[in-house]
Order: sequence, then structure tokens, then C-alpha cells
Amino acid sequence: MEDIEKKVETLKQWIKESKNIVFFGGAGVSTESGIPDFRSVDGLYNQKFEYPPEKILSRSFYCYKQEYFYRFYREKMLPLGYEPNVTHKVLARLEKEGKLSAVVTQNIDGLHQKAGSKIVHELHGSIHRNYCLQCKKEYPAEFIRDSVGIPLCEECGGIIKPDVTLYEEPLKGEVIEAACKAISQADMLIVAGSSLTVYPAANFIDLYRGRRLVLINRDPTNSDAWANLLIHANLGDVFSKL
Repeated sequence: MEDIEKKVETLKQWIKESKNIVFFGGAGVSTESGIPDFRSVDGLYNQKFEYPPEKILSRSFYCYKQEYFYRFYREKMLPLGYEPNVTHKVLARLEKEGKLSAVVTQNIDGLHQKAGSKIVHELHGSIHRNYCLQCKKEYPAEFIRDSVGIPLCEECGGIIKPDVTLYEEPLKGEVIEAACKAISQADMLIVAGSSLTVYPAANFIDLYRGRRLVLINRDPTNSDAWANLLIHANLGDVFSKL
């Protein structure tokens, strides 16, 4: 415990001295808001479904079993009604103070924006953006939630698809470009709540060239050896001290 306290003090000092911090976060950032992650013991991938979640959340499954996809999506992938936790709030404050230049997130829940963050690069999209595949009319997440079966556009009858990146789909080029630029220019990179096993996102930290790479995660990752500051702890325990 004493070692954690000492590391948090180092983190505080580095934040104080830095002017261009970038935060790279995964599912662990939102677990303390009550949203399950994917790969932990209680995570989505360890729950029992008729098909593996990785298969359900693939482009090919979406194309051929749409009704099942939307049933799963409504039940497991629409975290509406959740509130930002201390990590989201501290990051928003750091941005407001001019310390944090960007958040790069693998999450699709929109909680960073709800906490007040303005510059958020959403690598895997957002549940809050939905659009008709035919006429491109946009719809809120609540429309998907409240629809039955396959959600259809009120204007043209086309299928409404969430703006989230499925397996077998590429990440959006403009989002990748913005995220890579932010990370490569950062004077401090905080990586937190990510197993760093989902590619290509996990490769992004290789773009950082500074000497203040901070890894905060409850469990070890394959990138721990590269960290200049490594903290194995719950994010809430660390960020509540900031």
C-alpha cells in the first residue's frame, strides 16, 4: 500500500510538471460506473450466450443474423443511465485546467463527454451515434433501445446501425489519425483500464516517444515492462487521490 501511495505522489508531480498529457483508456475506466468490462472474470466474454460475443459483435454476424444482433446489443451493449465516475471527472478537470490535451478511448459509452471532456477520440465509435444505412438520418441511442426487432428508419424504412466498430470492420481513418497525432505529441501518456490486447489500438502506445509513460491497471499487461511508472490498482483508488 505504501508503494502505491509513493507512486501516486510521483504521478501527481508528473501531472504538475506536464503541459500536454494524453489519456488512453479501455473498458476498465467505466467499470466503476457499473458498466461491465469484457475480459475479467465477470466480464462480457465470460458470460454464456448462444454464440460467443466476439462472433455476435462481428460484421458478418450483423449482416446475416441482424435480429439476434440487435437483441444482444440492446441487452448488453447499451449502457444508458450510467454516470461518469471519479476517473472521468478528474480527466475532464485536467482538460479544463489546460493539462490534458486529449482522451483516446476504446469505450463506446460516451461517459468522458458526459463528464465534460471536449476532445475525445473514440476509436470504436459511440452508442450515442446511430444512422440509417440508406438515407443517413441520425438517431439517438434511446431510439435503438425502445425499438423492437431490427430498428428501421422513420423516413425511408432503412436499417438503423449503431456507429460502433464491429469485429471485421476497420477503425475510422480520421479518428486513428487524430489519436496517433495526439499520442505522438504528448509529453506524458497515461494508459489505464486496458488489457492492451485489442489491436490495432494496443499498438498506439508505441507512438509515444516521451519518458513519462504511466500504466495504471488492476491486472498486469504485456506492456508493463515499457512503463516509466507502473501502478497496479483500481483506477478509482488512484484518481480519487488526484
